[in-house]
Amino acid sequence: MKVGVALSGGGMKGIAHAGALKALEEAGIEVSIIGGTSSGSLVASLYAMGYSPYYIYLLFEQYSKELLKVDTVIPVISHFFKRKKFNLVGIRKGELIQKEFNELAKRKNVKTIKDVKIPLVIPAVDLKEAREYVFTNYIPEKNLKKEAEDEEKIGKSVEYIDDISVGMAVRASSSFPGAFCPCEYKGHYFLDGGILDNVPVSEIKKQGADCVIAINFKPDNLEENSNLMDIMMRTIDIMGNRILEPTLKESDFLLTLEPEKMGLFDVTRLESCYNYGYVKAKENLKSWNIKN
Repeated sequence: MKVGVALSGGGMKGIAHAGALKALEEAGIEVSIIGGTSSGSLVASLYAMGYSPYYIYLLFEQYSKELLKVDTVIPVISHFFKRKKFNLVGIRKGELIQKEFNELAKRKNVKTIKDVKIPLVIPAVDLKEAREYVFTNYIPEKNLKKEAEDEEKIGKSVEYIDDISVGMAVRASSSFPGAFCPCEYKGHYFLDGGILDNVPVSEIKKQGADCVIAINFKPDNLEENSNLMDIMMRTIDIMGNRILEPTLKESDFLLTLEPEKMGLFDVTRLESCYNYGYVKAKENLKSWNIKN
């Protein structure tokens, strides 16, 4: 049985996914297919390239502060339409994320996503087309014709890209609106995949998974000291969760995590969040009957 795992976005809370993957490994569950959105794409891509869950945690510890440094803000889109000019900027360009992940990929002899050994899916959203794109090393067979036609009717058609570097794919999927500039790639301007597909269960199924484990986060509540970024995250969560409801029903097992509140860029609780993901996954595995 092919087990697939779909990891949601969630800022620095995403390190909890690595803890959950460690629990799966200890239970003898082999992950045959994996995908993730935003911070989930960071963990998913590293795991697919062969990095162990604990080493992924160590990488987060090592690189998190560097990756979140403010790099130069520049206009990303100009002459967006022929008669109008728009300049869209974010706090960060995200180039450091791309650079570091390409270096980590190089260590595993991975040049583009095609070189990753197990099926990997990373969603992002094209700003111009308002359409979901999925970066993957295995484009689903077109025996999905009826499914594609159904998606087209309801405006959910998905495009696939398989010639992109892992670093660029992760950067695109992690370009949270307002926090990062849109990621420019071959005429596309990509934003965080969580806008349309925060837990890519359906894409994992398209890769041939017999069983899909979905791991997501319960949205943080707003408090008196909540800042603008907290409000933005809450807004995205509200929109994303409404879209997410039918998607999560497609999963065979659902693990909803509620770690201690962490801001989008909070790197002070990585260890506790990693351990939390491990413990919660281990608890749930007792009631899940999963056999490879």
